[in-house]
Amino acid sequence: MPALRELLATPRRIGIISHRQPDGDAIGSSLGLYHYLVAQGHTVVVAMPTDYPRFLKWMPGTDKVLLHEFDQKRTEAALAETEVLFILDFNAPSRAYLLEKFIVQYKGVKVMVDHHPEPEPCVDLMYHDTASCSTSELIYRLVADLGHTLPGPDAGMCLYCGILTDSGSFRFPSVTAQTHRIVAGLLELGVDHSAVYEQVHSSSSEHKLRLLGYCLDDKMVVLPEFHAAYISLSLAEKERFHFEPGDTEGTVNYPLGITGIRFAAFFSEDKDRVKISFRSQGNFDVNALARAHFSGGGHRNAAGGHSLESLEATVARFRSLLPQYASQLAMP
Repeated sequence: MPALRELLATPRRIGIISHRQPDGDAIGSSLGLYHYLVAQGHTVVVAMPTDYPRFLKWMPGTDKVLLHEFDQKRTEAALAETEVLFILDFNAPSRAYLLEKFIVQYKGVKVMVDHHPEPEPCVDLMYHDTASCSTSELIYRLVADLGHTLPGPDAGMCLYCGILTDSGSFRFPSVTAQTHRIVAGLLELGVDHSAVYEQVHSSSSEHKLRLLGYCLDDKMVVLPEFHAAYISLSLAEKERFHFEPGDTEGTVNYPLGITGIRFAAFFSEDKDRVKISFRSQGNFDVNALARAHFSGGGHRNAAGGHSLESLEATVARFRSLLPQYASQLAMP
């Protein structure tokens, strides 16, 4: 990355943005990059389009994150003062929700760091690899390619969290030998991996666990003829369980634990849309399905989308699509 190395050779005012409803990789990669850039003498603003789960708010630097949904003027004013804008863990401005217009109209240098396929040509510089299990892994590699090392365990904790969560705790096919070498480097930096795991997976509220039980016992629909299963939650059901952002993180993966199920979907009703998560096993491409039918995208085995129809209509449309994918889902 000679152009980026030259760009960052002198102190800059830099902005970092990730996607709507940020997950562990979005926050981890953003804060990992934040710590690195600050250590290099840059002035850095980190902004998220919307709030993120409580189980991610332990990460060093989380108090620096501006949330656009709660203070749009302050967030955009701070970002407008920057000269360089990093967009992390998403490949199209529309994924940034109400910050889409700001990204499109941004006059400074835009840099994308991402691992999702088919990125839109909306930036000046791109560090992109679909073979990477996470954007956090890419940030580690980017820092090395720039000729530096991470400044310390704070940056390492953030990147480890991003890798841990986006790799499904190292169980997804996207995990490679390079992933483990990077993780080894993070541990050598002083990252307490067991502490990160505990923060992510052992900090649930009682309401969150009861909601998971409800999803699996009452809401999971199994369609063995299509090797598929899905769960749907209405706004009223979420309110019943005192829903907080992140409470259904990972719920979509549970149906894949059923013998013979190769495709799982999770539908979550919000005020303005239905958010959809897709997961699959084997060669069934949920990225293609999400792009074709639900204004989304992602990876072959993990993707998302949304619908502006009602929850009931969205689920009905999903079910109506399954027959056309029956032959693909039947393949071992």
